[in-house]
Amino acid sequence: MTAVCVMVLGTTSGAGKSWLTTALCRHYARQGLKVAPFKAQNMSNNARVVAPTLHRWRGSLPPEGADAPWGGPAAHRGGEIGSAQYFQALAARAEPDVRMNPLLLKPEADTRSQVVLMGEVSRELSDMPWRGRSEKVWPHITAALDALRAENDVVVIEGAGSPAEINLHSSDIVNMRVARHAQARCLLVTDIDRGGAFAHLYGTWALLPADERALIHGFVLNKFRGDAALLAPGPQMLQDLTGVPVVATLPMWWQHGLPEEDGVFDDKTRAAGAVTKTIAVMAYPRISNLDEFQPLKNVPGVRLVWARTPADCAGADWVVLPGSKATAADLAWLRTQGLDRAVADHAAMGGAVLGICGGLQMLGEALIDTHGIEPMNLGNAPGLGLLPLVTAFDAEKTVRHTHTRFTELVGCWAALSGVATQGYEIHHGQTAQHPAMAAAGDVARPVLPNGLAWQNGAGNVLGVYLHGLFEDPQVLQALFGASAPTLDSVFNGLADFIEQHTEPGVLKALIQTN
Repeated sequence: MTAVCVMVLGTTSGAGKSWLTTALCRHYARQGLKVAPFKAQNMSNNARVVAPTLHRWRGSLPPEGADAPWGGPAAHRGGEIGSAQYFQALAARAEPDVRMNPLLLKPEADTRSQVVLMGEVSRELSDMPWRGRSEKVWPHITAALDALRAENDVVVIEGAGSPAEINLHSSDIVNMRVARHAQARCLLVTDIDRGGAFAHLYGTWALLPADERALIHGFVLNKFRGDAALLAPGPQMLQDLTGVPVVATLPMWWQHGLPEEDGVFDDKTRAAGAVTKTIAVMAYPRISNLDEFQPLKNVPGVRLVWARTPADCAGADWVVLPGSKATAADLAWLRTQGLDRAVADHAAMGGAVLGICGGLQMLGEALIDTHGIEPMNLGNAPGLGLLPLVTAFDAEKTVRHTHTRFTELVGCWAALSGVATQGYEIHHGQTAQHPAMAAAGDVARPVLPNGLAWQNGAGNVLGVYLHGLFEDPQVLQALFGASAPTLDSVFNGLADFIEQHTEPGVLKALIQTN
């Protein structure tokens, strides 16, 4: 079995590559085909955990010649992949696998990222200049892709940014180099709502070498509003210039149900019906795993507000400190913005405060970083002091799925008492009671086993290490008496949408081998 590869490229970031790839995964899976997604390199602090398997090389590159075993089932390793590829795997009805996103870059600062290779942090690659990485990682990227092709009928590949970044073309490992390796049939998508769509499509095509232009099988206009007939004669003129047809015009769709990959979604997400609960989420610069809040957009009566100033917290029922890729740096940002005082004032008035992973760490008394894990040497810092806890950053990262059950909670979070839940952990921090405060009788109440969650005595401040709580139907039911659409219904809706708006026969023709 050697899979046909369909690839989604974009004229820019945010053009619609991720959700279109997800839709194609579900479309081809509904045809009875065995499908897998693939993205060679993703840059995102939204990551998911895939189940661990056999062997690991901790903290460094695999030894020379070790790429070949990655192709065999016994060699599949677990760890982190980008959230987009995780959801794409589910849409494809496939088990998420580190090979689907062999290289994940998790930004820690404007000029530095933590590099995750085949699911695990590579300190060697993280310390290497960006342009020096490509030849090191390319053999592992091709081994992962070739292994997926050997096991599937169709591999749907997502590109990154634009394939026509001429300053990056020589070191490309995610766009046209992948397309050439797989001889992929490529769709080039653009966001027409931004304006200049035909120029984006033509300019991208024109900047590609002739052999790469030949791989472009269709143009896609995304986020169109209005009467599609008004586009004429633009699509035909573009085809006359390039030989490439416009194969789909996709209307603007605000609520497709997938999380945003590249950043926070609209600042004030309106709920269906009258607003009964406003949740302010701190939008610090290195926010991570924000995709876990997507289900709240679909809970009746809930409004999400992304808080960057104290004014954004005014009137909030809950204040949430989400995950962070740079806990100490984001905590310093909270202080600079005056949001530390806003959180403290909210808690002092009895308002509900929730910290998730890095947010839990911020709620404690202190951060201790003897291993230099936190970027910019900011890891040793006082916390917000809302929970009597201390977090020490460990050299090893905890990456795992967790099934657990809440013990008894009080106050704002009492509805979670006894609720069984599941989620995932991605953290270096290890959090425990503050020794001196515990000796004085000031203790936090553990409300999940193994130090996964803590509550203050008043019951209004809760910190948890577990990501994905709001994706758990039992948690949503307990907290809101409501449910959100299932992922399966979201994926089917995406497939229905592209089937409706793509020219007849195009999707089938992309995977025909004769």
